Amino acid sequence: MPVVTFREAVAEVLREEMRRDPRIFLLGEDIVDYGGTYGVTRGFAEEFGEKRVKDTPIAESVIIGAAVGAAMGGLRPVAELMNINFAMQAMDQIVNSAAKVRYMFGGQTSAPVVIRTAGGSGVQLAATHSQNFEVYFAHMPGLKVAIPATPKDAKGLLTTCIRGEDPVLFVEHAALYGTRGEVPEGELLIPLGQAEVKRAGKDLTLISYSRMLLLVLEAASRLGKEGIEAEVVDLRSLRPLDVATIVTSVRKTNRALIVEEDWYSFGVGAEVAARIQEEAFDDLDAPVMRVAVEEVPLPYAKNLEKLAIPNVDRIIAGVKRLLGR
Repeated sequence: MPVVTFREAVAEVLREEMRRDPRIFLLGEDIVDYGGTYGVTRGFAEEFGEKRVKDTPIAESVIIGAAVGAAMGGLRPVAELMNINFAMQAMDQIVNSAAKVRYMFGGQTSAPVVIRTAGGSGVQLAATHSQNFEVYFAHMPGLKVAIPATPKDAKGLLTTCIRGEDPVLFVEHAALYGTRGEVPEGELLIPLGQAEVKRAGKDLTLISYSRMLLLVLEAASRLGKEGIEAEVVDLRSLRPLDVATIVTSVRKTNRALIVEEDWYSFGVGAEVAARIQEEAFDDLDAPVMRVAVEEVPLPYAKNLEKLAIPNVDRIIAGVKRLLGR
């Protein structure tokens, strides 16, 4: 099985889907000459032409507004926002247009737009560029949110998003583009709302997504050497959320620790903890715990940023508190 980077996996899907369906086109800032901020679409304009690979002004509301209109007209736009923090500029277009047209028009039309964007912290982008806003969009009915951690999942989820009939926010962590992993050749579709058990265990369940998953897997590996067998669940999409896989795992291990690269309050971890409490309260041997980002604006200084974000040692310490060791 080929080993490719996260960036290459995303690019492969875009290229293959554009070859398959002439209705698909890309739009975003600097995607023609520079291939976007992270070089995913480099060379696309040469292959597909500037009619299907369009540079836009620095105006996020225009990008999403144009994409929604094109989708309602029968095209399949894949819009790129340089950073999820800039999605605030297009919030109205995303939550009041893209997410709602199917419902407001009684199903007579829809907006099958894929919004690719990069998010996450840990790369010294400071307070206004290092935030994890996926939870804002996961709150919104009518909008789906996919957030892969591995190149294989990026390929499978993005293919599904592009072929779907609903608007999707596809969040790529900025620190994952250079990570590598095995990716099956040929067509791969992974349904949204289908979490995956990345590592089996019996002592507790570690639940995570995006870049934090890699830290959780490292923590689980180190814990395994101490005789603690942690099961690791990767959410892969936040809306729809695969509650069944989470609950099945917690009923098996009787303990859950959620690890997220988001603030502790009102985040994905809070939602997952509530679902576990609702569905598996009688199976719990201990309260659900969370490891999250310190509740401060992310610092630019590298040492301070590292202190704010969960790391493997904090995850292991959380596991041992949960197990009373």
